[in-house]
Order: sequence, then C-alpha cells, then structure tokens
Amino acid sequence: MSKKPTNSPHKAPARSAGLLLGLGLDNEDGHKRITKGEQFILLGGSEETHGRMTETTLKTFEELKRRDKCLKSVDPKELAEIVHISTPR
Repeated sequence: MSKKPTNSPHKAPARSAGLLLGLGLDNEDGHKRITKGEQFILLGGSEETHGRMTETTLKTFEELKRRDKCLKSVDPKELAEIVHISTPR
C-alpha cells in the first residue's frame, strides 16, 4: 500500500483566490458599509475608503476581463499587480 503524499509543514500549497475580500478599518461614523458581488465582498471603512475599495475592485475585475482571466486562475503576483494599477491615486 502506498501512502498519500503529505504537504510539507514548511511550504503552503498553492491556492487560487475564489473571493476577493476588502476590509476597511477607518470607520468612525458608525455606518456599516457592505458591498457584495459574485466574487468579492467589501466590508467597513469610512465613506471615502469604502468608495476607493469599490472603485479598485471594479477596475480589478475589468482588467481581469480585459486580460481574459478569472479570479480563480490568475497568478497571485499578477493579481497583486492588477490591484495595484487599479487603485485610484
């Protein structure tokens, strides 16, 4: 009988993102801001922060579509690059 291979405790297995999560922590006005989509959820933040997260997320998914990629299949480094260029300045 052969044993199933085990993952090394020193190296996490590669994973793909199935959901993009945005979390804003600067809310001081008491409003609960939640924006959900099929592949993302944005929670919290001030009005300005939540708006920036929303804009960044929408632009990120537009860029993924332009590159003919989906969240589950894009390389994490490429996703980080896309999020970076999608963030409003």
